[in-house]
Amino acid sequence: MNATPALFPRHIAIFVIMGVACAFAANHVAARFAFDHGAGLLLAILCRSGATLLVLAGLVWWQRETLRLPPGTAGWQLLLGLLIAVQSLCLYSAVARIPVALALLISNTFPILLALITWVLGGQPPSKRTAAIMAVCLVGLVLVLDLPTRLAGVDGSDPRWWAGVAFAMVAATVFALGLWITDHKLKSLRGPVRSFMTMAIVVSSMGLAGAAGLVPGGMSWPEGTPGWAGLASLMLLYGVAFSVLFVTLPRLNMAENAPVMNIEPVASLLLGWGLLGQTLAPIQLVGGAVVLSAIVWLAKGK
Repeated sequence: MNATPALFPRHIAIFVIMGVACAFAANHVAARFAFDHGAGLLLAILCRSGATLLVLAGLVWWQRETLRLPPGTAGWQLLLGLLIAVQSLCLYSAVARIPVALALLISNTFPILLALITWVLGGQPPSKRTAAIMAVCLVGLVLVLDLPTRLAGVDGSDPRWWAGVAFAMVAATVFALGLWITDHKLKSLRGPVRSFMTMAIVVSSMGLAGAAGLVPGGMSWPEGTPGWAGLASLMLLYGVAFSVLFVTLPRLNMAENAPVMNIEPVASLLLGWGLLGQTLAPIQLVGGAVVLSAIVWLAKGK
């Protein structure tokens, strides 16, 4: 008997992936709403990751998975969890400082960074095609960040903006490194167990950071109904998106349909404009289109 689940028809798979991507985008918009109303960064990550950890625990139990790690993987699993904890903190730090769409556009450059990290760590150098895509993506980032205007000193004095951009870049970099570890060091570990362990480390790390007071105001409670609504929404949206993606992943043919996930920054742009009043300049919109095109171009290759 074939245990591999049948793939969804492509139109259904694309619909599911688009729904998941939009839910992830809405989660970040809800996070910004919570931050604007007093919620702490660590508290938001704890709530989001804690809810996801419960879902993963249920999946691990349902699938009767063993939590015993294969020899030689414990250290890599710990490093992966810490990297994802840093990525979560940096991405939410970026969302709290700059427009959500801009933060996601920058953080979604991780496939480009993964190609570079793979090369630096002993893999094949980027092909001419990949190098060309990287150059296109770099041009797009210059436009989406509107660097000529910023560097000229016009509207470029806000340190929160520069900090937000830096946090988004760090988030992209550590996430790419985490993907490299997953692909090269943790292939022998079952996906549900790896995800459960990773999320458990994220929750533990955020809890310890909060108890130690490492992030000022990181454990602050939301102020009033709007803040609580934002916190509850980010938990629900992320939990639903993660669960749907995790459960349906074997039937989505992600090798062919993964570029559809890049609708997330577009959805965040529309949601940020409609719910938060965030806008990007025309040159930034052009740059965003260039970055997204480069990422899709890379994803469509072998």
